[in-house]
Amino acid sequence: MSERSPAPPGARPKRTAGWIAGRRTKWAVLALWVILLAALGPLAGRLGEVEENEASSWLPGGAESTRVVELQERFRSEESMLAVVVYERPSGITGADRAAVAEDATAFASLPGAETVQGPIPSEDGRALQVLVPLTGEDTVVDAVDEARELAQRGPPGLEAHVTGPAGAGADQIKVFESLDGFLLMAAGGVVIVLLLLIYRSPILWIVPVLCALAALALAQSFVYLLAKYADLTVNGQSAGILTVLVFGIATDYALLLVARYREELHRHEDRHEAMAFALRRAAPAVIASGATVAAGLVCLLLAAMNSTAGMGPVAAAGVLTALAAMLTLLPALLVVCGRWLFWPLIPRYDAKYLKPEAYEAEHGVWSRVAALVGRRPRVLWTVTTVALAGLTFGLFSLNATGLSNEGMFTGRPDSIAGQDVLSEHYPGGSGSPAVVIAPAGASDGLATAIRGTEGVAGVGAPQTADGLVQYEATLRAPADSEAAQETVERLRASLPEDAQVGGTTAITVDTNEASSRDNLVIIPIVLVVVFAILVLLLRALVAPLLMMATVVLSFMATLGASALFFEHVFGFEGSDASFPLLAFIFLVALGVDYNIFLMHRVREESRSLGTRRGILRGLTVTGGVITSAGLVLAATFAALVTLPLVFMVELGFTVALGVLLDTLIVRSLLLPALAHDIGPRIWSPSRLAREEQAGEKPRVHHLVR
Repeated sequence: MSERSPAPPGARPKRTAGWIAGRRTKWAVLALWVILLAALGPLAGRLGEVEENEASSWLPGGAESTRVVELQERFRSEESMLAVVVYERPSGITGADRAAVAEDATAFASLPGAETVQGPIPSEDGRALQVLVPLTGEDTVVDAVDEARELAQRGPPGLEAHVTGPAGAGADQIKVFESLDGFLLMAAGGVVIVLLLLIYRSPILWIVPVLCALAALALAQSFVYLLAKYADLTVNGQSAGILTVLVFGIATDYALLLVARYREELHRHEDRHEAMAFALRRAAPAVIASGATVAAGLVCLLLAAMNSTAGMGPVAAAGVLTALAAMLTLLPALLVVCGRWLFWPLIPRYDAKYLKPEAYEAEHGVWSRVAALVGRRPRVLWTVTTVALAGLTFGLFSLNATGLSNEGMFTGRPDSIAGQDVLSEHYPGGSGSPAVVIAPAGASDGLATAIRGTEGVAGVGAPQTADGLVQYEATLRAPADSEAAQETVERLRASLPEDAQVGGTTAITVDTNEASSRDNLVIIPIVLVVVFAILVLLLRALVAPLLMMATVVLSFMATLGASALFFEHVFGFEGSDASFPLLAFIFLVALGVDYNIFLMHRVREESRSLGTRRGILRGLTVTGGVITSAGLVLAATFAALVTLPLVFMVELGFTVALGVLLDTLIVRSLLLPALAHDIGPRIWSPSRLAREEQAGEKPRVHHLVR
């Protein structure tokens, strides 16, 4: 908009309000949201019905272990999971113990979904007994395991009992995931409310963004439910939990940016509808570009071989897009309906002095000083911050993203883990989690001999036949989640005929690690290209997007390095899930670019009237406070994941929170503006803005002065 003389105080602005913030049309926007929430909102509560938290929902599509899972369905009418009930008396099993366990074995036969019970099976050292209970029915596994634990605890004094095996571990994981949504909603909501109270310094204003975030979350969960039910989208407790955190965090980010621009415009306009129209016109491009960047990066996860990773992409993208829609439509409409009093006690009043941008800039004292520092010593700042971030990347040598053992998956020690330790102490390490070999029935005779002769195999069960296939279960000497067991599976695959498929718990781990490595190599470059293309379209330049991408990638590597050091030396974790680096990359790069977009979009706007170097300082000054607030909110929201009992969620929450803080406080505040200031107008190359300024032409005036 061209500059014109400031209107006298009290003059009515001539520009008509936008459709979303219009005097009449704002009610249409609210009515549309009411209809959407009334029609789709009830579906949000049914998201848990379509969650798939069993192991098969996490498997890499097309992998050998996945094919074995599919073939196993031919050997039984319904998919089953094995529960291993293990009893231990360190001084030796007594006759009373054997009698009590035998009674338990009979009782286990009546558990929900229980098939033929085997045992009691004594250990060679005479100090343990185990009972094998195959369980069918995904919906009843948790109940059956709980009942088995209750029954097993009624034995003679001194006889310890645990329920482990795939069913025990699966039940422990499912119970954690089932509790995620409600806990994370309360944690994320509490964090957002507290921070909004501190940021806005208003006892009322925070209510509107939180209501909009809740509306966005409900709509996102409804869309995800429909996609899972009718489009075969894989949804599990992990992706549903991340959806809650992501929607709250990113919706609040967008709300902070829009409310800050609205407050700024309220000082320049008597009509709040017109103030919101200008705020939307100026803030929406950056917010839309931000949402598109995050959503596009997440959608790239559809290319992942891992089913759980591929499913998380659309789930999280749905959350980002609904948050974007809510903050660009519902939030503006509610704000103009409520009026200026919503900001009480710091109500922004129209004042003609704010028609001069210097007046508003003067209110940002801290960020004015930061901008002044950037202007005085840009080269020193970007050099020091680059070296500091590069130093943190050396922590990557401590990153062990080769997967987690069953014990390493939990921050605590659930019953299934305690049982696995007892089982490994008294029985071959792979008891309860055998390798499964399936081949054509004609290969049965030689196949058993080949399996038994493979190094690391402790024993081979009786063959089962169905539909022209034969199945053997091979007990491994090493624990199923150990590296030694993985090596045994690889030897089996190498030594057995090509038409023999090797699956089971250990084989799943092998295939998962391989698929995750492939996903890292394929998806990360694609995400970088997609995000770069969006930045080029937004800024209409090449140099600035390259700078933004380079700084964010450096920040990601520094964050990952620092996080790895914390995981090893502070938290004491054994390592990281194989999919962790990719998901950390997606969230950190997409969300990190967010803050650079908010800054550089405003810088470009200011540069058109002030010149690049002055525009950088002005943009940093007026956006510093709100972007920092947004970063703190998002970091605190993701930090809620640290309180969960799952190592993967703790690591992801910690890493994203740390990365967002680095992006907000270091990259966006110091490194990027210092680099851009040092380079000058060339950051807009090859756009006309760069050519005009480098040629010494006077910048065209497009500032907000009205």
